Amino acid sequence: MKQLGQSPTDTAFVQNPYAFYERARAEAGAVFRWTDYGMPCALSYGAVWAILRDRRFGREVPEDQRGARPPHQAAFWAVEDHSMLELEPPRHTRLRGLVLRAFTSRRIAALGPEITALAHDLVDRIEGDRFDLIPAFATRLPVIVIARLLGVPEDRADDLLGWSNAMVGMYQARRTKADEVAAAHAAAAFAAFLRDYAAFRRDRPADDLITHLIAAEEDGDRLSTEELISTCILLLNAGHEATVHSLGNGVKALLEAGTRPQALSPDRIEATVEEILRYDPPLHMFTRWAYEDVEVGRHLIPKGSQIACLLGAANRDPARWEKAGRFDPARAVQTNASFGAGVHFCIGIALARMELQLALPVLFDRCPRLRLVGVPHYANLYHFHGLESLDLRR
Repeated sequence: MKQLGQSPTDTAFVQNPYAFYERARAEAGAVFRWTDYGMPCALSYGAVWAILRDRRFGREVPEDQRGARPPHQAAFWAVEDHSMLELEPPRHTRLRGLVLRAFTSRRIAALGPEITALAHDLVDRIEGDRFDLIPAFATRLPVIVIARLLGVPEDRADDLLGWSNAMVGMYQARRTKADEVAAAHAAAAFAAFLRDYAAFRRDRPADDLITHLIAAEEDGDRLSTEELISTCILLLNAGHEATVHSLGNGVKALLEAGTRPQALSPDRIEATVEEILRYDPPLHMFTRWAYEDVEVGRHLIPKGSQIACLLGAANRDPARWEKAGRFDPARAVQTNASFGAGVHFCIGIALARMELQLALPVLFDRCPRLRLVGVPHYANLYHFHGLESLDLRR
């Protein structure tokens, strides 16, 4: 297996990881060993898609690979160990089923008018002709939407954002011990808040996701309080983090390509959103454990080892997309890897798509002369991929 090195925190890589992906693809084909991570990585769409759907791979750490965790991380893992993202069937199946019972298409569709109204409200609040899209629009919209869905008070949005940002720091290549301590403190505070709020909702049920999860618990489906807390944290963290990056990356791509009027029309918006997600996805690396020896791209992945699926590379595989490195909202839609596949296929895909499909037209309709100011700058977040700032003039 070809070995290649590339620091995931290198400035040039952070700003453009695709150059490394293409070099790796040219030198290694479908799979290579990334020496900085010490694990094999799948580059091609075919290999990534196969791994994500293969039940011989999974997210849950094999028992013989579970090492001791530093005490300063304990509060973080107290939450994460109950997250369905890190579990496999049968426990994953039960938790996902309980969430899907409340996360219905009817409930998601009912949020549509609220998302549109919220997008207008956020544009109304923008002061001056020059602004940074990320804090003014991209960050606020998804956290408020997911708070409403869960039933969490919107006036706690800043707390939710702070806790979420600190927790996802555990999965970034640049993480330090200080980041780990911050993630643990955030997890403890987040869990304490949700524990109190769940108790409040038990006494005062409402038509929200937390109430429905509590009802599932009381119906005897064995949803523990710890599972309830972890599930709500997962939904909020995943439900806003990816959409923040997708909104920012999408606006950047539309402005750089100059295709926005036709691309955002009602008959084209769905395809445009799929191209945004394909072209510059919010998550670039998603790992799996091998539960038995598996061959991938003519390479053996031994039982008990990890392999990384490089979603950003898979989405630009020239074997699947013509001129894959070009942003083209008019291209025919083909399934991309941005939301994963298999049993861990993103549970919030319908909500994420709807937020983008509704918010982007509002933004460009209200700001028809929107344009970039300077060079957009991506944050050092890998394996996430999102803009630190996006300065615009309207």
